[in-house]
Amino acid sequence: MASLKIAVAQINCTVGDLAGNARRILDAAAQARAAGADLLLTPELALCGYPPEDLLLRPDFYRACARELRQLAAVAPLPMVVGHPEAWGGRHYNAATLLEGGAVCATYRKQRLPNAEVFDEERYFDTGDIPGIIEIAGVRIGLAICEDVWQPGAAEASRAAGAELLLTLNASPFHIEKLVRRHEVLRQRVSGTGMPVIYANMVGGQDELVFDGASFALDGAGRLTHQLPSFAKSVAIIEYSAGALLPGGVSPRLTFEAEVYEALKLGVRDYVDKNGFPGTILGLSGGIDSALTLAIAVDALGADRVRAVMMPSPYTADMSLDDSREMVRRLGVRYDEIGIEPAMTTYAAMLKPLFADLPPTAWADTTPENIQARIRGMILMALSNRTGAIVLTTGNKSEMAVGYATLYGDMAGGFAVIKDVFKTSVYRLARYRNTLREVIPENIITRPPSAELKPGQTDQDSLPPYDVLDAIILAYMERDESPREIVASGYAEADVRRVVGLLKKNEYKRRQAPVGIRVSQRGFGKDWRYPITSRYSDEW
Repeated sequence: MASLKIAVAQINCTVGDLAGNARRILDAAAQARAAGADLLLTPELALCGYPPEDLLLRPDFYRACARELRQLAAVAPLPMVVGHPEAWGGRHYNAATLLEGGAVCATYRKQRLPNAEVFDEERYFDTGDIPGIIEIAGVRIGLAICEDVWQPGAAEASRAAGAELLLTLNASPFHIEKLVRRHEVLRQRVSGTGMPVIYANMVGGQDELVFDGASFALDGAGRLTHQLPSFAKSVAIIEYSAGALLPGGVSPRLTFEAEVYEALKLGVRDYVDKNGFPGTILGLSGGIDSALTLAIAVDALGADRVRAVMMPSPYTADMSLDDSREMVRRLGVRYDEIGIEPAMTTYAAMLKPLFADLPPTAWADTTPENIQARIRGMILMALSNRTGAIVLTTGNKSEMAVGYATLYGDMAGGFAVIKDVFKTSVYRLARYRNTLREVIPENIITRPPSAELKPGQTDQDSLPPYDVLDAIILAYMERDESPREIVASGYAEADVRRVVGLLKKNEYKRRQAPVGIRVSQRGFGKDWRYPITSRYSDEW
């Protein structure tokens, strides 16, 4: 029977960099040819990067992609299946085309268009309806693109059209437990068709999304024969012989902490590098959130591209200063201390006449606390303006949910590294990072968290314990449970009312927050689209 070697190109593409993406494909093709491959399989929309979003509304974008595809075909060193957008017959498709013999050959058009979570392909593409069958080295191969294998139908149609092996191009973004779910879904397709499947996934960061790679192959019984590494570029050869996939390398699965940490690192590195920033700046406080953000930034970019700024106030504990100094010493980053008390005094004097007619309690609310945060934000943005470095914000998902990140203050910046990481997970990630090398002082992890904006302040003064807070946010936001259902599951009604009320009240803040890395199944980004103005009353 026929034998075929397929190279999976797990590559890091950049949206809109057509020539650069073509070079990346050709580099993978050169490796594949040197390894004796008969065919190269690329990820979904590899030629233009994923997701191109409203670039797909521009006719010139399709023309440029078509030109690049023809140029790529002319120099391809072996047959290649390349993902690209296509304008054809007055319609637009998410397509995969076989390039062979210097020509653009058979094209398959995606049949299932995702329109949930972070996906909105129905906005851009029309649906194909014809199975994609190609033949290489005597093997009849069915093509599928991402969502095609998440639903029954397309793969089964390929089998009915004579395919014996299924290749699927994917741009499947990471979220926690996503790899397990991919394996489950692909086993369903194997079960329904009897065909082995090779799954090629993109790797890299694109705005809030991170693509983890983790490409794999399943044999006709649904057994895992190959597993490529997560969060790393890779070209792997998978051999199909005598109707079966031959066993190959299987990379070990990462732990929860390791995969989230790697996703955050990759998201930071690619956002900074792909957008051309020379480096990063962040405000260090002596707290756990800024400590974790600093560690991630250094691991992603190197110490020479990270600058930490400590901006103490009269309420900053000596312990916070000592811990911050120790952490930057361990990491070797540039560190500056800029006291903000002079600015606080100036603002108080400036605002005193305006507050003269207000009751004495006016300065007992959050006004002076927010002013401190905004002074710090202005200092960081001034350094960013002068140096060109991007400011990394340090607020976590728990804070973003309930509005405990100050608008124009600690939300001021260009990229929110841990925006989709619950506070409870922040602690898990910090401890994980210290298992690699202890860079976060233990005192930062064990001391009660505090914004240090007034004497004796701790986060739990006005919030439930973080395990309770995070569980309520998770249930309401990610699982769409009603408050009544959350209370019925065992949480105090007073806590649920407070957390849900804060979550809804602070939508206007989140709309103004910088983009941040998505690691959960639902983050405060493209997949969270709630109205700011709303009088809907939840079910109680």
